[in-house]
Amino acid sequence: MALLIAFPILGALLVLQTTILSRIPLLHGTADLLLLAVLAWSLHKRVQTAWHWSVIAGGLMVLASSVPAAVPLIGYPLVTGFALLLKGRVWQRPLLAMFISVFFGTLLTHGLTLIGLRLLGNPMPVLDALNLITLPSLLLNMVLALPFYTLIGDLANWLYPEELEV
Repeated sequence: MALLIAFPILGALLVLQTTILSRIPLLHGTADLLLLAVLAWSLHKRVQTAWHWSVIAGGLMVLASSVPAAVPLIGYPLVTGFALLLKGRVWQRPLLAMFISVFFGTLLTHGLTLIGLRLLGNPMPVLDALNLITLPSLLLNMVLALPFYTLIGDLANWLYPEELEV
């Protein structure tokens, strides 16, 4: 069930990201709703399909984005692995793990995107990309991290209810 619900949720977030949020940039940066959803999903303790969600999100991003296909297909699972590793280390403070994951995940995905675009021949200066795209996107992702953690946490609690001992 948790795997099947990933498609409509991540699909709806992708539509929201590409239609509405792309029209409201901060400088040139926009929020990455798929990244936030994958990270929030990965950091909940009872979730067992974090890797599946990251591959589905990467595949959806390949369909909607013009970056090389390897960028989201490598970036989202790398970020998920980092979040799962962090979940094991900072298990008492999942909200702190969410903010750390969003920070490093945004930097990683934007770095991979910049490398991928440079390989395609887009000579965007690194400092301009950092100042105009990555840092504003990082700010937007950090602002949206708490609401996403809460909403995705409610979904995870609904799909993976706590077992009652009798």
